[in-house]
Amino acid sequence: MKKNKTTLLAVALMCAIGVSACSDGDDGQDGAPGTPGTPGTPGTPGTPAGSVVKTVNSAADFMLTLQPADIVVVGTEAFSLKFDVTGKNAKGEEVPFTGLDKIALYVTNEVVNTTDVGAPMLWSNNALVNEFGSSMYCTLTGKATARGGAEVDACTLVEDPANPGSYTGTWTHDGNAPVVSAAGDPNSLFRVMIRSYDVTDASGEDISDKLLSAPLDFIPATGELAVSTKDAVSNAACIQCHSELKGYGDSDMRIANIGAHHNYQKVENCVACHNPAYAADQNDPEKGYNPNFNAMIHTIHAGGHLADWGVLKGDALDEFGEIHFPAELNECTACHDNGEQWNANVYREACVGCHVTVNFETGEGHSEYQLPQADDSACMTCHVGGLSPAVAHKVGVRAMATDSIEIAVSSVAYTESATADLDEIVVTFDVTVDGTPVADGFEFTNYTKYDEMKTGWVDADGTYYTSGSVFLNGVVAAGGKLVVTQQGEFNLDGKSIAITPRFSVCTDAKGKLAPCADASTAIEYLAITMEPTYWNLANADGSGAIPSRFAVPERVTADEAKCNACHTSLGIAKHYGNERFDQCVGCHNSTWGGSYHPIVEYKSDEVDADGKPIFKTVEGLKYSTRDLFAVAHRFHSGLWDDNRGFPAIHLNSDLETVGYPAVATECTACHKDGVSLFAADGGLASGKRAIAVNAGATEFISPTAEACRTCHAHSSEAAKAHFKSNGATVDGSPDNTANLPVESCATCHAEGKTYGIDKVHMGGAH
Repeated sequence: MKKNKTTLLAVALMCAIGVSACSDGDDGQDGAPGTPGTPGTPGTPGTPAGSVVKTVNSAADFMLTLQPADIVVVGTEAFSLKFDVTGKNAKGEEVPFTGLDKIALYVTNEVVNTTDVGAPMLWSNNALVNEFGSSMYCTLTGKATARGGAEVDACTLVEDPANPGSYTGTWTHDGNAPVVSAAGDPNSLFRVMIRSYDVTDASGEDISDKLLSAPLDFIPATGELAVSTKDAVSNAACIQCHSELKGYGDSDMRIANIGAHHNYQKVENCVACHNPAYAADQNDPEKGYNPNFNAMIHTIHAGGHLADWGVLKGDALDEFGEIHFPAELNECTACHDNGEQWNANVYREACVGCHVTVNFETGEGHSEYQLPQADDSACMTCHVGGLSPAVAHKVGVRAMATDSIEIAVSSVAYTESATADLDEIVVTFDVTVDGTPVADGFEFTNYTKYDEMKTGWVDADGTYYTSGSVFLNGVVAAGGKLVVTQQGEFNLDGKSIAITPRFSVCTDAKGKLAPCADASTAIEYLAITMEPTYWNLANADGSGAIPSRFAVPERVTADEAKCNACHTSLGIAKHYGNERFDQCVGCHNSTWGGSYHPIVEYKSDEVDADGKPIFKTVEGLKYSTRDLFAVAHRFHSGLWDDNRGFPAIHLNSDLETVGYPAVATECTACHKDGVSLFAADGGLASGKRAIAVNAGATEFISPTAEACRTCHAHSSEAAKAHFKSNGATVDGSPDNTANLPVESCATCHAEGKTYGIDKVHMGGAH
């Protein structure tokens, strides 16, 4: 009732208003149209969507381009700078990047060294010479806040409104910009690099990698691009161990995993600061190293060895003491791959980066003659030819010596005992040194640090079974051959056997075979040239043998060449001279269970009475296999113990991996490119379907799950539970059969899947 009364009242009121309007004389018709107004000024057309960007997804999507003609950094002309920046839009197209508000400009140039100290050519940082700092900021206001918090002058950064993504920098303060070398030589090489700041992704998060332009090398007088003759180490050499920062392309290779300053990505970028302007005394007890690049890099990569020898001091000990170079320290060309200047320009500063105990003032440690050197003027008097760095460091001698000594199996005889007596294998080897058969009476053990021959047998699937080993003690050559007899309960009749060498010999400084007792021996634990041999005992000539899966390339997903790119040679680990995967398999196979390193230890924050770090056990984490993939994953992930001394790669007190130089998630650092780790049935591509976890090979676990668990990121109990829920038989709960079901890992994690390892590991991308 109330609602109805309200509605009627509203209608009556409207009628009353209408009657009142009529009574005022309004006829209710619309009035005549008014005069049209003056048209407004057309607005500025908006930027089409996607034609510019203000954010990027990654550092590789942000590209800054410099041209020599757009830069003035030498002479009396006013400083000027112009550059273009692009980013990628949602379609992946390169479009102008707008809104950049801060950069840092680094300018260096090559100058002739007019003194008798240091390299013939030196890097000179213009800003440091002008006592301004290592770089100059450019901002929208011409002012910037330095690292210490003080306000400093900056160049003024302006974006061209008519050309988004195009920026200029000018100096509006007194004098010329501090990156200009007023007295510099415009005919020398100048290098310009820009770092950009305050760039985010679409969610507002800062981009994790530094946003750096590719260094631009040019001759200001002509505007021509140039190539520095000082860069003795290429970025590709560093990438061999440190991984490549993805997304930049082959023409702009950048280093991925350098911890210092959160990574300046290129050797050329590092020398912008690490040049003679920052040089210091190598013997400074507080610093302990020279931050000039040539000396510093030597000290860094020798750090672990120098610390072990007790000669690393101060900051150097704290910062570099746990870094162990994965190749031999004397293999200079592992890094020096870009010209011969390292071998042709010898000066003290670079040498003492490694040879930190040499005192050139007194001569202490400088050769057996203790030669003092007041400056570098006489260095090349001696260090040419027979005493050049390449010769003095015996660069390449290991490879030369390895190639000079060859052993090959010429025959195998097997006698299986019909009684309780032992079976017997007789292997005859052809042995040559520099192509000549060894003389009668040659006793191999005089020249060896390890001289074991391992035998095993291979089943139809290529699975290797360890059988036994024999040492060559007392075996002498006759007619250029060594005859080795091995006895044991083998039960090998009719099987394919594998003969795997674990021979390592001693050589002199020239790579010639030398008795190990000889004081002149320069190289030890040197592998010799012998491929593992597979011999079918069913045939007199050994034909028709089944090789180990490690000898079948399509069944091996790791790449020996990639290992050697970082290690130079797998044999340098002094692990019995093994240089090939199918040599390693003599011990590290899926049928010989147990591990010499079952526990995992971490480096605690405590030290012993001698100041050495104390390692403690990670509770609840153990391993029971010595299979090669498990050992390799564990070691490179730091899941190791210290029972052979301080491990180069280890866990710290926060259980984080320390010492691995590459990006941990980049599987292709070791595995072959473009090769799937999974077979069609979802198991491993190698065909391995079980791993023994006890010495008697009566207990087995699943290999795919164990491959994952042997990397630190997947070693938790939660990860183990995940493996079990997906069909894996895991360590701690083994099965008594090797006939295990294939795990379902590949369902989600095979390459190309939503959570495929190629996506979740991202090939090393950040």
